Amino acid sequence: MNKEIFREYDIRGIAERDLTDEVVYRIGRGYGTYIQGKEEWQGSEVLIGRDVRLSSERIRNALIEGIIATGCDVIDLGIIPTPVFYFSFFYYDKNAGIQITGSHNEKEYNGFKIGLGKTTIYGEEIQRLREIIEEGRFRKGKGKVSSLNPVPDYLRMLKEKIRFKNSLKVVFDPGNGTVGILLEELLKDYPVEPAFINLEPDGNFPVHLPDPTIDKYLRDVISLVHELDADLGIGYDGDGDRIGAVDNEGEIVRGDKLLGIFARDLVSRHPKAKVVFDVKCSIGLKEYIKKIGGIPVMGKTGHSLIKARMKEEEALLAGEMSGHMFFGENYFGYDDAIFASLKLLQIVAESGKSLKELAAEIPFYFSTPEIRVGCPEKDKFRIVAEAREYFSQITESMKCEIITIDGVRVEWEDGFGLLRASNTQPILVLRFEGKTEERLKEIRRLFLDFLSRYPSVDISGAMG
Repeated sequence: MNKEIFREYDIRGIAERDLTDEVVYRIGRGYGTYIQGKEEWQGSEVLIGRDVRLSSERIRNALIEGIIATGCDVIDLGIIPTPVFYFSFFYYDKNAGIQITGSHNEKEYNGFKIGLGKTTIYGEEIQRLREIIEEGRFRKGKGKVSSLNPVPDYLRMLKEKIRFKNSLKVVFDPGNGTVGILLEELLKDYPVEPAFINLEPDGNFPVHLPDPTIDKYLRDVISLVHELDADLGIGYDGDGDRIGAVDNEGEIVRGDKLLGIFARDLVSRHPKAKVVFDVKCSIGLKEYIKKIGGIPVMGKTGHSLIKARMKEEEALLAGEMSGHMFFGENYFGYDDAIFASLKLLQIVAESGKSLKELAAEIPFYFSTPEIRVGCPEKDKFRIVAEAREYFSQITESMKCEIITIDGVRVEWEDGFGLLRASNTQPILVLRFEGKTEERLKEIRRLFLDFLSRYPSVDISGAMG
């Protein structure tokens, strides 16, 4: 078993190499043993959901066999978006489950988001699960399998929580992922004139990968927004927990600006509300949250880590540059791009402003999108550790703050640079911004000069 599939906040690998039937069966037995070893979760039924990837059904079968071999009962939820999987914990009052999904990775990947209690495990708990699997001392029993379709209850819940009257014309691109199974049905009860592209679930992802943070994957949305004179466009990732957006003029609205729009809406009802955001987000977002009367809180990137920080801070809203949005007001606190998209439509419909105008309220910095550069798994964390030391030394004479909660973020009054290791892919993640284009270039150059000393890092796509 490849130890590297056990990441910071999920399990992920190449399906036919790392997640063979034997490995998945052992993961199932390990998970069943893991939850039965925790007194408060003994006897828990295990929810199993899956995305549309070609390997997901095979993996589902092996995983269920492993879990029931430990005596745990399984409830098979079928093909569902990850937010519907999370919803099922709360609505049906369950405390254990695994969602099979490769999220936005290449189609040959797959993985597991692992639930326990009403949240997902991460860090040391995932490594504890790995240790149980490696030890091989599994509980034995004979559980049973039942089925449940949570989608109707989920749709009914959304329609009860979000309503608006003013009509909108909206382009939707689920990227042939799991959101396509419910989007048409959801929108029937809303004053929305929808235009769909890549709606049919297809694990081959024939048009593009379902990753709305990659600009080129939003090109079709942008074209159709122009063609139809639509109010906005929305893209989803493969399992429906990340949102991308395009405004009425065809401009991409980054995740941090979307979070700013959600923050403005929240703080209007909850002055001094805390808003948690990850290290990739703009200085402009931090300034804006303060300006509207909220309290900005920076945290580590990663859905499990953001959820944990949100709970720790008792925050009602959190989000990431990557499009994960977490709602605690009148919701459950997990990341749900379907809920987020409805919330965005509600805000646009009721504000009397276009999405372009709402996004323009957030202070502008010249910035790059999230930049991903190839780096071997064995090197990426070492390089980030060396970057912390390097930037601490060279910035001693500069007026700046070095933030090391997740990688290294060097922040000046007029911009920032970020370098961190991805927890899900063999890449380093970079982002830069500056008050001026020249300042942006200077900060980018500073970081790329550092990375140029490592032959294993491919910075060709980061040159700008």
